[in-house]
Formats: sequence, structure tokens, C-alpha cells
Amino acid sequence: MKGEGALGQSHRGTWANAQVVRYADDFMVLAHHQGSRLAGFIESKIETWLGLELNRTKTKVVNLRQPGAGVEFLGYTFRYDRDLRGRGHRYLNVIPSRKAMQTHRDKLRKTISRGQGFVPVTRLIETVNRQQRGWANYFSFGYPRKAMREMNWYVVDRLVGHLRRRSQRPFRPPEGRSYYRHLKQLGLIYL
Repeated sequence: MKGEGALGQSHRGTWANAQVVRYADDFMVLAHHQGSRLAGFIESKIETWLGLELNRTKTKVVNLRQPGAGVEFLGYTFRYDRDLRGRGHRYLNVIPSRKAMQTHRDKLRKTISRGQGFVPVTRLIETVNRQQRGWANYFSFGYPRKAMREMNWYVVDRLVGHLRRRSQRPFRPPEGRSYYRHLKQLGLIYL
């Protein structure tokens, strides 16, 4: 409705300059001014006005301007990092969280495992490509380049180990071709 802010009527919450980011039952309140007044205001709106109960173990107030501070939300980590060019300011960095990275690695480890030795390599690569594309589509927001590079190297490492285990003689790519290029020729899509 017009005139309504994220936390109710706009005239009641404008002093905090707060915005709510929500997905299903998870939400995060972004505000320029933090403090007990804002926390009390949010708690009262959530618990009395909406009739919901806050999970106190998950609820926390984080000042992202503090060095080393970050917050995880929906698989992303939000934090301020130094400017990569050495200038004096910092920027809000949005990257896949460590937990999301580990979850994806675990899923890939199950896909490219000893138990999949009977699966043709091209079909295995198709499955890996689907998993990688889905993960990359979800984490395309922010600055995921470093995370995607890590996933590429993880997949190459797992697939090379898988190819070497498939026969009694260790696998080697054709003469003059790297594993990277050979896997690409077999259909592997790099993020």
C-alpha cells in the first residue's frame, strides 16, 4: 500500500531509515542507525503487530562497519571489504557463504565418487554441469567470481581423480592436451 513502510506505517519507522529484506519466513532488517530503540521497535512489530515469534538464537544485531563483521543470509555472506585497488574506502561484498560452498562441495563429492565408476564420463559430466549451473545461477548476485573459480578447480580435481581410478592403468589425457582442456572437450562447462 502506498504510504506503508517495510515495518508498518512509514511515519513510525522513518527515524531508523530501515528496510526489510525477506524470503519466506527469513528476514533481515537493514538500517543506518542501530540501537536498542530500533531492536525494540522491530521486536514489538514482529511479535505484537504480526503475531509472530522471533527465534532468539538466530536473531542478532550486526554492525557491518566493524572490522571483520559479516552476516549470513540465504546462503550469502554480506561484509565490508577493503577496496581492491588500495583506495581508502570499503565496499559491501556479497559472496557465497562458507556453509553454502561446503554444501555444494559435499553434493559434488557424492556425484563424483567411487560408487559412480560405472557411469560413462560424459553422462557424469552432464550431471555435474547441471549441478554447477544451478548453483551458479543462485549465486550469481554480488561478487561470486572467486567462489566459482574455487568450484571449477574442485570439480576438475575430483574428475581427474575419478578418471585415474576408472582403470588399472592411470588415465592420462592425450599427448599435448591438459586435463583442463580434455575435460572441456568431454563437455565440462566451467563457471
